[in-house]
Amino acid sequence: MSANCLNEARRVMTICNSCRYCEGFCAVFPAMELRRTFTDQDLKYFANLCHNCRDCYYACQYAPPHTFDLNVPKSLAKLRLETYEESTWPAALSGLFRNNGRAVLLTTSFCVLALLLITAAFNGFSLPFETYTGEDNTFYQVLPYKAIVSSFMVIGLVVFFCLMKGFLKFWQATGESLKDFFNLRANITAVWDVLRLKYLDGGGYGCNYPDDKFSMIRRNFHHGVFYGFMLCFTSTAVAAFYDHFLSSPAPYPFFSLPVLLGTTGGISIVIGCGGLLFLKEKMDSAPADIQGLSMDVGFILLLFLTSFSGLLLLLLRATPFMGILLIIHVGIVAAFFILMPYGKFIHGFLRYAALVKNAREQLVNKTDKK
Repeated sequence: MSANCLNEARRVMTICNSCRYCEGFCAVFPAMELRRTFTDQDLKYFANLCHNCRDCYYACQYAPPHTFDLNVPKSLAKLRLETYEESTWPAALSGLFRNNGRAVLLTTSFCVLALLLITAAFNGFSLPFETYTGEDNTFYQVLPYKAIVSSFMVIGLVVFFCLMKGFLKFWQATGESLKDFFNLRANITAVWDVLRLKYLDGGGYGCNYPDDKFSMIRRNFHHGVFYGFMLCFTSTAVAAFYDHFLSSPAPYPFFSLPVLLGTTGGISIVIGCGGLLFLKEKMDSAPADIQGLSMDVGFILLLFLTSFSGLLLLLLRATPFMGILLIIHVGIVAAFFILMPYGKFIHGFLRYAALVKNAREQLVNKTDKK
């Protein structure tokens, strides 16, 4: 962890704690006001409690070009990136966060190419380009069932373990013990905050994003991505139930539950990710951490491609393109899973931890005031 990064965040928070003009914008400032001094643990917690709404930057009388040079979003974004790296397991892969664009490109290309070569080795290069119709029209003709299930089970278990290790490392880095996390009221509050994306509303008026005007557009696009992802996850769970318990393998009719859920979720993700990429292009770079930009863009683009390739597969599944599109889609999905612990996806876990800590602190503070 960089001492310069921590010292700058501490300097910024110390000045902000004397001013307190921005206390209504997000959870960072009320959490800050509970302290007179700031430990490294506090600052790592603040960095992940920040949702980068940027309202404080444009409201601050001490922002550049003032000599105090306060830039809360940028200083916390820099520290946030370092907490991702610090929480990485195994630690040797922490460099992927700063080279995430390259990691996304190489991992996705490798997964797609590997699937194509494996399929060709066992079934010939013509198989992915054949048209599949009738009762035998299943994805498993292209990619064997056992190969898909076993591969994704292994990837899923490894990724889940890495994510949990990262989560625990961050939770301990904020000065909390594991038992502190299991506070029911704090978790209920944190879940409610997540479902509403509460701290993307900038105190009720929206983010100053992509510029100094208040807007809910970033929050709306995030909602599209978040709930689209949840719909796609539900679609996959329902499809697994159909396959394993009803003996009905994919692909399914368009008006079946898995397809309707997946299509709705996929469209929502494509719109949300497309909107977020557009906002990234238009945003004011002054309050941004440019080093973390490739990580943000890489994650959004990979999630966009995951959904877009799935929608394209749905539209063209009865054509000679079904096989190659299936290989591309599964390859992109595999890359997305593999990179979960080493890209922006991890922010959901660390931010949730920060929200739980914040909810618990606020509950204790209310009790103490009584």
